Amino acid sequence: MTGVSPFAPVRFPDLEPVAGVRLAGAATGLKKAKGVFDLMLAEFAPGTTAAGVYTRSLCPSAPVEWCRDILPKGKARGLVVNSGNANAFTGTKGDRTVEATATAAAEILGAKPREIFIASTGVIGDILPNDAIPRRLPALAKSLSMGAWHDAARAIMTTDTFPKGASRADARIGDSRVTIAGIAKGSGMIAPDMATMLCFVFTDANIPADALQAMLKRGADRTFNAITVDSDTSTSDTLMLFATGQVTHPEVTAASDRLLRDFRHAVEEVLTDLATQVVKDGEGASKFITIDVTGAASARAARRIGLSIANSPLVKTAIAGEDANWGRIVMAVGKAGEKADRDKLSITMGGVQITKDGQPLPDYGEAPVAEHLKGREVNIAVDIGIGRGRARVWTCDLTHEYIAINADYRS
Repeated sequence: MTGVSPFAPVRFPDLEPVAGVRLAGAATGLKKAKGVFDLMLAEFAPGTTAAGVYTRSLCPSAPVEWCRDILPKGKARGLVVNSGNANAFTGTKGDRTVEATATAAAEILGAKPREIFIASTGVIGDILPNDAIPRRLPALAKSLSMGAWHDAARAIMTTDTFPKGASRADARIGDSRVTIAGIAKGSGMIAPDMATMLCFVFTDANIPADALQAMLKRGADRTFNAITVDSDTSTSDTLMLFATGQVTHPEVTAASDRLLRDFRHAVEEVLTDLATQVVKDGEGASKFITIDVTGAASARAARRIGLSIANSPLVKTAIAGEDANWGRIVMAVGKAGEKADRDKLSITMGGVQITKDGQPLPDYGEAPVAEHLKGREVNIAVDIGIGRGRARVWTCDLTHEYIAINADYRS
Protein backbone atom coordinates (compact mmCIF):
# COMPACT_ATOMS: atom_id res chain seq x y z
CA MET A 1 0.00 0.00 0.00
CA THR A 2 1.32 3.41 -0.87
CA GLY A 3 -1.36 5.72 0.48
CA VAL A 4 -4.83 6.33 1.86
CA SER A 5 -7.87 6.76 -0.38
CA PRO A 6 -8.61 10.42 -1.18
CA PHE A 7 -12.15 9.66 -0.02
CA ALA A 8 -11.10 8.47 3.43
CA PRO A 9 -13.06 10.26 6.15
CA VAL A 10 -11.19 12.43 8.63
CA ARG A 11 -12.39 10.15 11.41
CA PHE A 12 -14.43 7.02 11.90
CA PRO A 13 -18.12 7.87 12.35
CA ASP A 14 -19.71 7.83 15.80
CA LEU A 15 -21.89 4.73 15.48
CA GLU A 16 -24.85 4.38 17.78
CA PRO A 17 -24.76 1.47 20.26
CA VAL A 18 -27.21 -1.30 19.41
CA ALA A 19 -28.90 -2.91 22.40
CA GLY A 20 -28.06 -6.60 22.52
CA VAL A 21 -24.76 -6.28 20.62
CA ARG A 22 -21.27 -6.26 22.13
CA LEU A 23 -18.13 -6.26 19.99
CA ALA A 24 -14.38 -6.49 20.23
CA GLY A 25 -11.51 -6.23 17.77
CA ALA A 26 -7.79 -6.54 18.30
CA ALA A 27 -4.36 -7.30 16.90
CA THR A 28 -3.85 -10.92 17.91
CA GLY A 29 -0.93 -12.00 15.72
CA LEU A 30 -2.91 -13.68 12.95
CA LYS A 31 -1.34 -11.24 10.49
CA LYS A 32 2.40 -11.00 9.93
CA ALA A 33 2.55 -7.27 10.53
CA LYS A 34 2.92 -6.42 14.19
CA GLY A 35 0.10 -4.47 15.79
CA VAL A 36 -2.32 -4.82 12.86
CA PHE A 37 -5.88 -5.65 13.91
CA ASP A 38 -6.96 -9.06 12.60
CA LEU A 39 -9.76 -10.60 14.69
CA MET A 40 -13.22 -9.49 15.80
CA LEU A 41 -15.86 -11.07 17.99
CA ALA A 42 -19.49 -10.04 18.40
CA GLU A 43 -21.91 -11.29 21.04
CA PHE A 44 -25.69 -11.12 20.54
CA ALA A 45 -28.53 -11.26 23.05
CA PRO A 46 -30.51 -14.51 23.24
CA GLY A 47 -33.28 -14.55 20.64
CA THR A 48 -31.34 -12.60 18.01
CA THR A 49 -32.46 -13.40 14.47
CA ALA A 50 -30.15 -13.52 11.47
CA ALA A 51 -30.29 -13.01 7.71
CA GLY A 52 -27.52 -13.43 5.20
CA VAL A 53 -26.55 -13.44 1.54
CA TYR A 54 -23.30 -14.91 0.32
CA THR A 55 -21.05 -15.16 -2.70
CA ARG A 56 -22.25 -17.18 -5.67
CA SER A 57 -18.68 -18.16 -6.43
CA LEU A 58 -18.47 -21.90 -7.09
CA CYS A 59 -15.29 -21.93 -4.99
CA PRO A 60 -16.69 -20.55 -1.71
CA SER A 61 -14.68 -20.36 1.48
CA ALA A 62 -15.23 -22.76 4.38
CA PRO A 63 -16.85 -19.99 6.51
CA VAL A 64 -19.33 -19.20 3.73
CA GLU A 65 -20.39 -22.85 3.53
CA TRP A 66 -20.75 -22.98 7.33
CA CYS A 67 -22.93 -19.85 7.37
CA ARG A 68 -25.15 -21.14 4.56
CA ASP A 69 -25.63 -24.37 6.47
CA ILE A 70 -26.70 -22.80 9.76
CA LEU A 71 -28.61 -19.78 8.40
CA PRO A 72 -31.97 -21.60 7.94
CA LYS A 73 -32.32 -21.79 11.73
CA GLY A 74 -32.43 -17.99 11.70
CA LYS A 75 -30.81 -17.65 15.15
CA ALA A 76 -27.50 -16.10 16.15
CA ARG A 77 -25.59 -15.65 19.40
CA GLY A 78 -22.20 -14.69 18.01
CA LEU A 79 -20.02 -13.72 15.08
CA VAL A 80 -16.29 -14.34 14.61
CA VAL A 81 -14.40 -12.66 11.76
CA ASN A 82 -10.70 -12.82 10.96
CA SER A 83 -8.66 -11.04 8.32
CA GLY A 84 -5.39 -12.05 6.69
CA ASN A 85 -6.49 -15.58 5.80
CA ALA A 86 -9.60 -16.34 3.71
CA ASN A 87 -9.79 -20.02 4.74
CA ALA A 88 -10.77 -20.67 1.13
CA PHE A 89 -9.60 -23.55 -1.06
CA THR A 90 -8.50 -25.32 2.13
CA GLY A 91 -10.62 -28.48 1.86
CA THR A 92 -11.67 -30.46 4.92
CA LYS A 93 -8.91 -28.80 6.98
CA GLY A 94 -10.65 -25.48 6.48
CA ASP A 95 -13.97 -27.00 7.55
CA ARG A 96 -12.41 -28.30 10.75
CA THR A 97 -10.96 -24.87 11.51
CA VAL A 98 -14.41 -23.29 11.19
CA GLU A 99 -16.00 -25.95 13.43
CA ALA A 100 -13.29 -25.51 16.05
CA THR A 101 -13.75 -21.73 15.98
CA ALA A 102 -17.54 -21.96 16.32
CA THR A 103 -17.23 -24.44 19.18
CA ALA A 104 -14.75 -22.25 21.06
CA ALA A 105 -16.84 -19.11 20.59
CA ALA A 106 -20.01 -20.92 21.64
CA GLU A 107 -18.37 -22.05 24.88
CA ILE A 108 -17.27 -18.51 25.68
CA LEU A 109 -20.69 -16.99 24.87
CA GLY A 110 -22.82 -19.72 26.42
CA ALA A 111 -24.32 -20.67 23.07
CA LYS A 112 -24.48 -23.56 20.63
CA PRO A 113 -21.84 -23.84 17.89
CA ARG A 114 -24.49 -23.59 15.18
CA GLU A 115 -25.53 -20.20 16.59
CA ILE A 116 -22.08 -18.79 15.81
CA PHE A 117 -21.50 -17.26 12.36
CA ILE A 118 -17.99 -17.20 10.92
CA ALA A 119 -16.33 -15.09 8.21
CA SER A 120 -12.77 -14.88 6.96
CA THR A 121 -10.98 -12.64 4.47
CA GLY A 122 -7.46 -12.54 3.12
CA VAL A 123 -5.14 -14.80 1.18
CA ILE A 124 -6.72 -17.81 -0.55
CA GLY A 125 -5.22 -21.29 -0.16
CA ASP A 126 -3.27 -20.86 3.10
CA ILE A 127 -4.18 -23.39 5.80
CA LEU A 128 -5.23 -21.82 9.08
CA PRO A 129 -4.47 -24.20 12.00
CA ASN A 130 -7.50 -25.46 13.96
CA ASP A 131 -6.48 -23.65 17.12
CA ALA A 132 -5.31 -20.42 15.49
CA ILE A 133 -8.50 -18.51 16.28
CA PRO A 134 -9.93 -20.49 19.26
CA ARG A 135 -6.86 -19.84 21.43
CA ARG A 136 -7.14 -16.10 20.77
CA LEU A 137 -10.84 -15.75 21.60
CA PRO A 138 -10.78 -15.83 25.44
CA ALA A 139 -8.58 -12.74 25.66
CA LEU A 140 -10.60 -10.97 22.97
CA ALA A 141 -13.88 -11.73 24.76
CA LYS A 142 -12.69 -9.83 27.81
CA SER A 143 -12.83 -6.58 25.84
CA LEU A 144 -16.38 -6.98 24.50
CA SER A 145 -18.32 -3.72 24.68
CA MET A 146 -21.23 -1.93 23.01
CA GLY A 147 -19.00 0.84 21.67
CA ALA A 148 -16.13 -1.05 20.02
CA TRP A 149 -17.26 -0.34 16.46
CA HIS A 150 -13.95 1.15 15.36
CA ASP A 151 -11.91 -1.77 16.67
CA ALA A 152 -14.26 -4.28 15.02
CA ALA A 153 -14.13 -2.43 11.69
CA ARG A 154 -10.32 -2.30 11.78
CA ALA A 155 -10.09 -6.01 12.52
CA ILE A 156 -11.82 -7.07 9.29
CA MET A 157 -9.72 -4.94 6.92
CA THR A 158 -7.30 -6.31 4.32
CA THR A 159 -6.19 -3.89 1.58
CA ASP A 160 -8.70 -1.30 2.83
CA THR A 161 -7.17 2.08 3.55
CA PHE A 162 -9.84 3.09 6.07
CA PRO A 163 -12.37 1.31 8.32
CA LYS A 164 -15.99 1.60 7.21
CA GLY A 165 -19.03 2.19 9.41
CA ALA A 166 -22.52 3.65 9.18
CA SER A 167 -25.55 3.95 11.43
CA ARG A 168 -29.06 5.37 11.67
CA ALA A 169 -30.59 6.03 15.07
CA ASP A 170 -33.91 7.52 14.02
CA ALA A 171 -35.67 4.63 12.26
CA ARG A 172 -39.24 3.99 13.40
CA ILE A 173 -41.43 0.95 13.75
CA GLY A 174 -44.75 2.34 14.82
CA ASP A 175 -43.97 4.90 17.53
CA SER A 176 -40.82 3.09 18.64
CA ARG A 177 -37.33 4.24 17.72
CA VAL A 178 -34.88 1.57 16.62
CA THR A 179 -31.18 1.73 15.84
CA ILE A 180 -29.28 0.28 12.88
CA ALA A 181 -25.49 0.18 12.67
CA GLY A 182 -23.01 -1.67 10.49
CA ILE A 183 -19.40 -2.15 9.46
CA ALA A 184 -17.90 -3.34 6.19
CA LYS A 185 -14.62 -4.17 4.54
CA GLY A 186 -13.72 -4.20 0.90
CA SER A 187 -11.33 -2.56 -1.51
CA GLY A 188 -10.45 -5.05 -4.24
CA MET A 189 -11.94 -8.25 -5.67
CA ILE A 190 -15.23 -6.35 -5.73
CA ALA A 191 -17.90 -7.42 -8.20
CA PRO A 192 -21.00 -8.43 -6.31
CA ASP A 193 -22.85 -11.58 -7.16
CA MET A 194 -24.42 -11.42 -3.80
CA ALA A 195 -22.89 -10.59 -1.71
CA THR A 196 -19.74 -8.49 -1.65
CA MET A 197 -16.71 -8.51 0.56
CA LEU A 198 -17.71 -8.57 4.23
CA CYS A 199 -20.50 -6.47 5.73
CA PHE A 200 -22.30 -6.88 9.04
CA VAL A 201 -25.33 -4.82 10.03
CA PHE A 202 -27.04 -4.89 13.42
CA THR A 203 -30.36 -3.60 14.77
CA ASP A 204 -32.22 -3.73 18.07
CA ALA A 205 -35.55 -4.23 16.28
CA ASN A 206 -37.60 -7.39 16.77
CA ILE A 207 -37.88 -8.85 13.27
CA PRO A 208 -38.59 -12.51 12.37
CA ALA A 209 -35.78 -14.18 10.46
CA ASP A 210 -37.78 -14.73 7.26
CA ALA A 211 -38.84 -11.08 7.13
CA LEU A 212 -35.27 -9.99 7.86
CA GLN A 213 -34.02 -12.21 5.03
CA ALA A 214 -36.46 -10.74 2.52
CA MET A 215 -35.48 -7.19 3.46
CA LEU A 216 -31.77 -7.94 3.25
CA LYS A 217 -32.06 -9.60 -0.15
CA ARG A 218 -33.96 -6.63 -1.59
CA GLY A 219 -31.60 -4.13 0.00
CA ALA A 220 -28.52 -5.99 -1.21
CA ASP A 221 -29.74 -6.06 -4.78
CA ARG A 222 -30.13 -2.27 -4.75
CA THR A 223 -26.82 -1.52 -2.99
CA PHE A 224 -24.06 -4.11 -2.73
CA ASN A 225 -25.14 -5.80 -5.94
CA ALA A 226 -24.90 -2.43 -7.68
CA ILE A 227 -21.22 -1.73 -7.03
CA THR A 228 -18.03 -2.89 -8.69
CA VAL A 229 -14.35 -2.10 -8.42
CA ASP A 230 -12.59 -4.63 -10.61
CA SER A 231 -15.15 -7.22 -11.85
CA ASP A 232 -13.77 -9.99 -9.60
CA THR A 233 -16.14 -11.80 -7.23
CA SER A 234 -14.58 -12.99 -3.97
CA THR A 235 -14.74 -16.53 -2.57
CA SER A 236 -15.62 -15.07 0.83
CA ASP A 237 -18.31 -12.44 0.15
CA THR A 238 -20.67 -12.23 3.09
CA LEU A 239 -23.42 -9.77 4.00
CA MET A 240 -25.39 -10.34 7.20
CA LEU A 241 -28.10 -8.55 9.17
CA PHE A 242 -28.77 -9.34 12.83
CA ALA A 243 -31.83 -8.23 14.85
CA THR A 244 -31.53 -8.51 18.63
CA GLY A 245 -35.20 -7.81 19.48
CA GLN A 246 -34.31 -5.57 22.41
CA VAL A 247 -36.74 -2.77 21.50
CA THR A 248 -40.45 -3.11 22.17
CA HIS A 249 -42.53 -2.13 19.15
CA PRO A 250 -45.69 -3.29 17.37
CA GLU A 251 -45.40 -6.86 16.14
CA VAL A 252 -44.34 -7.34 12.53
CA THR A 253 -44.49 -10.61 10.65
CA ALA A 254 -43.50 -9.90 7.03
CA ALA A 255 -41.01 -7.70 5.21
CA SER A 256 -43.88 -6.02 3.37
CA ASP A 257 -45.59 -4.94 6.61
CA ARG A 258 -46.51 -1.25 6.37
CA LEU A 259 -45.09 -0.71 9.85
CA LEU A 260 -41.65 -1.56 8.46
CA ARG A 261 -41.66 1.07 5.73
CA ASP A 262 -39.39 3.51 7.56
CA PHE A 263 -37.21 0.69 8.88
CA ARG A 264 -36.72 -0.78 5.40
CA HIS A 265 -35.67 2.64 4.11
CA ALA A 266 -33.20 3.09 6.98
CA VAL A 267 -31.67 -0.35 6.39
CA GLU A 268 -31.18 0.49 2.72
CA GLU A 269 -29.60 3.83 3.67
CA VAL A 270 -27.04 2.05 5.86
CA LEU A 271 -26.33 -0.52 3.14
CA THR A 272 -25.91 2.23 0.53
CA ASP A 273 -23.58 4.17 2.80
CA LEU A 274 -21.39 1.11 3.41
CA ALA A 275 -21.44 -0.07 -0.22
CA THR A 276 -20.37 3.31 -1.58
CA GLN A 277 -17.62 3.54 1.04
CA VAL A 278 -16.26 0.28 -0.36
CA VAL A 279 -16.18 1.77 -3.87
CA LYS A 280 -14.54 4.95 -2.60
CA ASP A 281 -11.83 2.77 -1.08
CA GLY A 282 -11.39 0.80 -4.31
CA GLU A 283 -7.78 -0.22 -4.74
CA GLY A 284 -5.93 2.72 -6.27
CA ALA A 285 -9.14 4.67 -6.83
CA SER A 286 -8.91 8.41 -7.43
CA LYS A 287 -12.48 9.00 -8.63
CA PHE A 288 -15.92 7.83 -7.46
CA ILE A 289 -18.28 7.21 -10.38
CA THR A 290 -22.08 7.12 -10.30
CA ILE A 291 -23.80 5.65 -13.35
CA ASP A 292 -27.54 6.09 -13.92
CA VAL A 293 -29.19 4.03 -16.63
CA THR A 294 -32.75 4.80 -17.73
CA GLY A 295 -35.01 3.75 -20.58
CA ALA A 296 -33.89 0.11 -20.55
CA ALA A 297 -36.12 -2.87 -21.27
CA SER A 298 -36.28 -3.72 -17.54
CA ALA A 299 -34.65 -2.84 -14.24
CA ARG A 300 -32.51 -5.97 -14.55
CA ALA A 301 -31.39 -4.92 -18.03
CA ALA A 302 -30.61 -1.42 -16.78
CA ARG A 303 -28.40 -2.75 -14.00
CA ARG A 304 -26.61 -5.11 -16.36
CA ILE A 305 -25.91 -2.24 -18.76
CA GLY A 306 -24.76 -0.06 -15.89
CA LEU A 307 -22.36 -2.74 -14.64
CA SER A 308 -21.05 -3.25 -18.18
CA ILE A 309 -20.07 0.42 -18.23
CA ALA A 310 -18.76 0.29 -14.66
CA ASN A 311 -16.61 -2.79 -15.30
CA SER A 312 -15.12 -1.61 -18.59
CA PRO A 313 -11.34 -1.12 -18.23
CA LEU A 314 -11.50 1.30 -21.15
CA VAL A 315 -14.15 3.46 -19.49
CA LYS A 316 -12.40 3.32 -16.11
CA THR A 317 -8.96 4.19 -17.47
CA ALA A 318 -10.35 7.03 -19.59
CA ILE A 319 -11.89 8.54 -16.46
CA ALA A 320 -8.65 8.01 -14.54
CA GLY A 321 -6.90 9.97 -17.30
CA GLU A 322 -9.68 12.59 -17.33
CA ASP A 323 -10.35 11.85 -20.98
CA ALA A 324 -13.93 12.64 -22.10
CA ASN A 325 -14.01 9.64 -24.44
CA TRP A 326 -17.75 8.98 -24.46
CA GLY A 327 -17.38 6.48 -27.32
CA ARG A 328 -16.19 3.96 -24.76
CA ILE A 329 -19.55 4.25 -23.02
CA VAL A 330 -21.29 3.42 -26.29
CA MET A 331 -19.04 0.38 -26.58
CA ALA A 332 -19.89 -0.79 -23.06
CA VAL A 333 -23.63 -0.42 -23.66
CA GLY A 334 -23.35 -2.46 -26.84
CA LYS A 335 -21.48 -5.34 -25.22
CA ALA A 336 -23.84 -5.67 -22.23
CA GLY A 337 -26.01 -8.27 -23.94
CA GLU A 338 -29.21 -6.34 -23.28
CA LYS A 339 -31.59 -4.80 -25.81
CA ALA A 340 -30.41 -1.43 -27.11
CA ASP A 341 -30.92 0.74 -30.18
CA ARG A 342 -28.02 2.86 -31.34
CA ASP A 343 -30.42 5.42 -32.84
CA LYS A 344 -32.14 6.05 -29.50
CA LEU A 345 -29.14 6.17 -27.17
CA SER A 346 -28.46 9.36 -25.20
CA ILE A 347 -25.40 10.02 -23.02
CA THR A 348 -24.80 12.71 -20.41
CA MET A 349 -21.67 13.30 -18.33
CA GLY A 350 -21.50 15.76 -15.46
CA GLY A 351 -24.94 17.04 -16.38
CA VAL A 352 -23.78 17.90 -19.91
CA GLN A 353 -25.72 16.10 -22.62
CA ILE A 354 -23.37 14.71 -25.25
CA THR A 355 -25.58 12.61 -27.52
CA LYS A 356 -29.27 12.34 -28.25
CA ASP A 357 -31.07 9.75 -30.38
CA GLY A 358 -27.79 8.11 -31.33
CA GLN A 359 -26.02 11.28 -32.51
CA PRO A 360 -23.69 13.80 -30.88
CA LEU A 361 -25.45 17.11 -30.27
CA PRO A 362 -24.43 19.69 -32.90
CA ASP A 363 -23.40 22.20 -30.26
CA TYR A 364 -21.61 19.74 -27.98
CA GLY A 365 -18.32 21.06 -26.66
CA GLU A 366 -15.96 18.82 -24.71
CA ALA A 367 -14.58 21.49 -22.36
CA PRO A 368 -17.25 21.30 -19.61
CA VAL A 369 -17.12 17.50 -19.56
CA ALA A 370 -13.33 17.55 -19.35
CA GLU A 371 -13.62 19.97 -16.45
CA HIS A 372 -16.11 17.67 -14.71
CA LEU A 373 -13.68 14.75 -15.03
CA LYS A 374 -11.05 16.68 -13.10
CA GLY A 375 -13.19 16.37 -9.98
CA ARG A 376 -13.22 13.51 -7.50
CA GLU A 377 -16.82 12.51 -8.27
CA VAL A 378 -17.95 11.68 -11.80
CA ASN A 379 -21.56 11.29 -12.95
CA ILE A 380 -22.61 9.40 -16.08
CA ALA A 381 -26.20 9.09 -17.28
CA VAL A 382 -27.28 6.87 -20.15
CA ASP A 383 -30.81 6.68 -21.56
CA ILE A 384 -31.36 3.57 -23.67
CA GLY A 385 -34.61 4.95 -25.05
CA ILE A 386 -36.58 1.72 -25.38
CA GLY A 387 -38.39 1.10 -22.09
CA ARG A 388 -38.92 2.13 -18.46
CA GLY A 389 -36.18 0.14 -16.73
CA ARG A 390 -33.78 2.13 -14.58
CA ALA A 391 -30.88 1.41 -12.24
CA ARG A 392 -28.02 3.13 -10.47
CA VAL A 393 -24.59 1.55 -10.04
CA TRP A 394 -21.36 2.81 -8.52
CA THR A 395 -17.72 2.19 -9.42
CA CYS A 396 -14.30 3.83 -9.36
CA ASP A 397 -11.59 4.52 -11.87
CA LEU A 398 -8.70 2.17 -12.72
CA THR A 399 -5.23 3.55 -12.03
CA HIS A 400 -1.61 2.39 -11.97
CA GLU A 401 -1.95 2.08 -8.20
CA TYR A 402 -4.38 -0.84 -8.61
CA ILE A 403 -1.65 -2.84 -10.30
CA ALA A 404 0.91 -1.93 -7.63
CA ILE A 405 -1.37 -2.98 -4.79
CA ASN A 406 -2.30 -6.34 -6.27
CA ALA A 407 1.19 -7.17 -7.52
CA ASP A 408 2.45 -6.83 -3.95
CA TYR A 409 -0.58 -8.26 -2.13
CA ARG A 410 1.13 -11.31 -0.59
CA SER A 411 4.48 -9.69 0.16
